[in-house]
Amino acid sequence: MRTYAEQRLQKAAFAAEARSSDPTRHKCFLSYHVEDADEVAAFVDEHGEVFIPRVLGVTSEDDFIDSSNTNYVMDRIREKYLTDSTVTIVMVGKCTWSRRFVDWEVYSTLRNDTNNRLNGLMAITLPSVASDSSRQLPARVDDNRLGDDGDDGYARWWKYPKTSDSLRSHIEVAFQSRAAKSSLIVNTRARRLSNASCS
Repeated sequence: MRTYAEQRLQKAAFAAEARSSDPTRHKCFLSYHVEDADEVAAFVDEHGEVFIPRVLGVTSEDDFIDSSNTNYVMDRIREKYLTDSTVTIVMVGKCTWSRRFVDWEVYSTLRNDTNNRLNGLMAITLPSVASDSSRQLPARVDDNRLGDDGDDGYARWWKYPKTSDSLRSHIEVAFQSRAAKSSLIVNTRARRLSNASCS
């Protein structure tokens, strides 16, 4: 059962999709921790005219989450949640790094094979943790943020956008990275099997 905040987020996504008919908008899957759903809904309300939001992600209600077959699980995530998106935006809150479903969504985002189409990947720090120096990226996102030589990797981590134009630019960078930087993808980390403790 979706929480009230998740239902509000879904309504915000539907409203954002209808707000603009701009054909250059990219479909973006938003990966987030459920505790941040209200803040993610505010992000969609504020900037939804520059992208087409896809916001419902993996939950404990999904019938595939207890499978021991990692490839099956990741294929189902792609099929059910990511299939019509081209960019994944990880919304970084205080405990996003600790959530197994966020890790699974990012893992599926980075797969590019006969059953999976690669998504661009970016992270945005939510305002509630913007000044918190202890904030963390999910490990798989961090693996892809810096290349082997310290240069930018496949993914980027951005501050909360001050304008919709800056967000549009960030999304375009992630979208273009699918072709320009796919050789920099690091997706060898074992899938997170449980949530980490976060306080």
